Amino acid sequence: MTETALTQDFLGFGLGLRTNHFDHVLTNRPDIDWFEVLSENYMVAGGKPRYYLEAIAEQYPIVMHGVSMSIGSTDPLDREYLTALKKLANDVQPQWISDHICWTSIHGVNSHDLLPLPYTEETIKHVAERVRQVQDFLGRRILLENVSSYLSYQDSTMDEWTFLNAVAEQADCLILLDINNIYVSARNHNFDPVTYLNKIDPKRVQQFHLAGHSDYGDYVVDTHDHDVPNSVWELYRIALERFGAVSTMIERDGNIPEFPALEQELQIARDIAEKTLPELASQLASINKQAQKQSLKTGVFDDES
Repeated sequence: MTETALTQDFLGFGLGLRTNHFDHVLTNRPDIDWFEVLSENYMVAGGKPRYYLEAIAEQYPIVMHGVSMSIGSTDPLDREYLTALKKLANDVQPQWISDHICWTSIHGVNSHDLLPLPYTEETIKHVAERVRQVQDFLGRRILLENVSSYLSYQDSTMDEWTFLNAVAEQADCLILLDINNIYVSARNHNFDPVTYLNKIDPKRVQQFHLAGHSDYGDYVVDTHDHDVPNSVWELYRIALERFGAVSTMIERDGNIPEFPALEQELQIARDIAEKTLPELASQLASINKQAQKQSLKTGVFDDES
């Protein structure tokens, strides 16, 4: 990362926090650097999800990841949604907040899908203005994630990476680079995923996502219900060479295994990163020291303590 980087410090390696792992995390305090939570699952007062989130947030750094901001829609920004999002952020104090560079709703109807945008100058201006409004409301920069896509618009006048860079620059926001989504879209649209990585502005990349997908030969679907495949691990290695140490997490939304299996998979990411970036060891040691201090603060200790 360059001296002009806008991003926050490297958090290490995290996992998506899923409901069937709540008890395991609180009981065993696994050696995970941080957790990402789906914002919409916790945007209500009280209840078991909020109880577990607040308890886990006392022990681990948390980041919030949303799927319903619909930043690219022509509908007005949903102020009720943004108000609930801001309240959750105030309560949980996440390291950062992210959503997707896409649209999900039209005329107030939520499609519950992350739909791609046409890559045009007009769309850049539209999305960047909405991002600026959201950031002003939340009082912080947000991250925008590239989505996987299965169709393209005839009106598009540029590549996806050019579009993503332009929105981030004009909105002065950050980027959540989903390595699996790049691979999926590259297969579906027949472009070189390494070219995508090489064209993205390093100083705005705050986080990586890793995930699995379903490969049907002629097309690939981003399903998050498989282990991270070798093709995505290789692209991750190349991304590390390009961007350096970037906070990395694995998403798993279907066929969710027991927590130790995800820990083992996350260790693969650690191993690749440490081999690719030998200087990473000192940063991870610093993160471990911070985690130990947090344990002392919250009264949580390892068995060997």
